Amino acid sequence: MGAMAKLSEHLRGRMVDLRKAKDEGKKIIGYTPGGYFPEELALAAGAVPVGLLRGGEHEPVLMAGAYMPRWFDTFARAQIGYRVLKEDAAYQLIDLLVVPVTNNHMRAIADAWDFYTDVEVFRFGVPHRKNDRSCEYYLDGIKSFREKLESLTGAKIEDSKLREIIDLCNKERSLFEEISLMRKSDRPPISGRDFARLNHASFIADKKVVVNVLESLRDELKGKEGKKPRSRILLTGSTMAFGDYKIYDLIEETGADVVMEEFAEGIRHYWWRVEPDTDLMSALADRYFRKRVCAGWFRPGRERLDYVCQLAKEFKADGVIWYQCMYHDCYDMESYYFPQILKEQTGLSMLKIATDYDASETGPFRTRVETFVETMR
Repeated sequence: MGAMAKLSEHLRGRMVDLRKAKDEGKKIIGYTPGGYFPEELALAAGAVPVGLLRGGEHEPVLMAGAYMPRWFDTFARAQIGYRVLKEDAAYQLIDLLVVPVTNNHMRAIADAWDFYTDVEVFRFGVPHRKNDRSCEYYLDGIKSFREKLESLTGAKIEDSKLREIIDLCNKERSLFEEISLMRKSDRPPISGRDFARLNHASFIADKKVVVNVLESLRDELKGKEGKKPRSRILLTGSTMAFGDYKIYDLIEETGADVVMEEFAEGIRHYWWRVEPDTDLMSALADRYFRKRVCAGWFRPGRERLDYVCQLAKEFKADGVIWYQCMYHDCYDMESYYFPQILKEQTGLSMLKIATDYDASETGPFRTRVETFVETMR
C-alpha cells in the first residue's frame, strides 16, 4: 500500500479513534489553523490537538447567517456552520476550542462558539508587529495556555516530554520541507492538490502516523517525475481550507501546476524549526511568532509580500494566483498593492480570486483561470 493510501485509511478511522480516546479520558483540543497554535504543548499534556479547518462548502456558510454577520470572511462563518450542522465529528468531539486571536474574523469564531455552544473557548492574543515586546506578549499567552492545559488534563507538562514532542514535530516539518522542495523540479513528482491534502491531513491525523507516511512518501517520490513541464503557478492568499480544492482543480484542468502555496490559514508552515537547546517556552515563541513570516494583518506587512516574491523566484513560477475568502479586508488591501511589487521584483502577473464557497463560482473562476494561464503561455 502506498503512503497516500495508508494516510487515507488512517483518516477514515480517525474520528472513531478520537471518540475512543475521548471515552478513555483524553482531552480533544480543537484550534483554528492560523499557524500560531503551539501543538507541542497539547501533545506534551497528553491531549489530542485537532485543527478545525474544513471549508469549501456553501451550506455551512449559509447556516452561519443566524449566528454571525455576513461581513466576516467565508472561512470564519463556516466554522460555526459546521458545528451547528453536526455533520463533521471533529467539530462535535472537542473539549476545548483554542483561538489565537489574530484578527476580527478569528475573534468572531471564538465569540460565536462561546455564545452558541457549550464548548469552553480559550483565547490568547497575537500581536500585529514583530519586536521584543510583542514576542514577550505572545510568550505570556502560550504560558497561560500551558497552565490551562495542565488544569484541563490534570497532567504536568514536563520539559523532557515537551522536548520529545518538539523533536517529533520538527521531524514532521523537515519531511514536509523535503517533499515541498521536490516541487522545484520541472516535472514535480507530486501535484499541488495532493500536497495540500497531505498538509491538511496533518492537522487531523495522529502525529506519528503522519511522520511515518511522510517518510514513506519521500522515499516513493525520490527520482520520480511527474507530468511533462507545464505552466507553474504560485498560489497565495488568506485561507486554504480542508476540502476547498476547487482552485487547485481548475488550475490543473487548465494545464498548469501549483508548485508552491503560501497562506495565512489552513496550510501548515514547515520552513522553521523549534530550537530545543534553550528555554523551551521561549523556543516555541521564537518559532511560532518571531521566525514565522507574518500574515497579511501584520503592520507593516511588507515582509510577507517580499517572501511571496522570493518563493515565486525559487520555485520558478510563471504567474501568481491570489485566492482569498470574501470579506477578508486585510487581504483585500494587500492584494491592491501586491501586483506592482510582484511585477517589480519578478516580472510576473497576478490573478485575484475571492471565494464565498458557492458552487455558482466555478464557471466564472474557470474562465478567469483559463484566460490567465493562456496569457502566461
